[in-house]
Amino acid sequence: MMGEIFLVVLSYFIGSHPTAYLIVRFFTGQDVRKVGSGNVGGTNALRAAGLKIGVAVTIIDCAKGAIPVLLMRWYDPASKWQALAMLAAVLGHCFPVWLRFKGGKGVATGLGAFMVLSPKASLAALGLWLIILIIGRYVSVASMLASALFPLLLYYISGPPMTVLWAVTLAAAIIVVRHQPNMKKLMRGEENRLGSDDWDVSNRKEDQ
Repeated sequence: MMGEIFLVVLSYFIGSHPTAYLIVRFFTGQDVRKVGSGNVGGTNALRAAGLKIGVAVTIIDCAKGAIPVLLMRWYDPASKWQALAMLAAVLGHCFPVWLRFKGGKGVATGLGAFMVLSPKASLAALGLWLIILIIGRYVSVASMLASALFPLLLYYISGPPMTVLWAVTLAAAIIVVRHQPNMKKLMRGEENRLGSDDWDVSNRKEDQ
């Protein structure tokens, strides 16, 4: 039991690694929290430092979700502990202790963890995200809808234990709630689309 609890705590700290903040600071000297949306995530890193940095941050953020679940699976394959490791990693990314609990929105970290829990359902959600993004060109909308629908995809594709399903549903809800600023902008008609003139300059608010 103590080993599992330790790994859950470790999962939080792995998830809380401020990837975007550190990488953008290292390569550009900028504080990603003061650029674009101010969010500590892959999309805002892309705005602050370009495509390569944005992709690198996103990949690392995905790993922050995958590694904790893999570690827990190796130590104890019980589904409830894997689910708790996933949830702790997402919470760490969204509320990192290193940045006064003001982190990212959990999309990439959640995806990394979800890929370990259910690759098929995760690929389906990723395909759905891409379709929504191509149609609407809103990163935030694609992220919210794909996250909100992932528990259903998981249920019908993989039929996981209830502990996993509830933990995934909670993680998805956290991701959606973290997009609250985007929802407000959407309601005001102010959310910027991917590729718009304002998307990669100041005052950009959509992010993941």
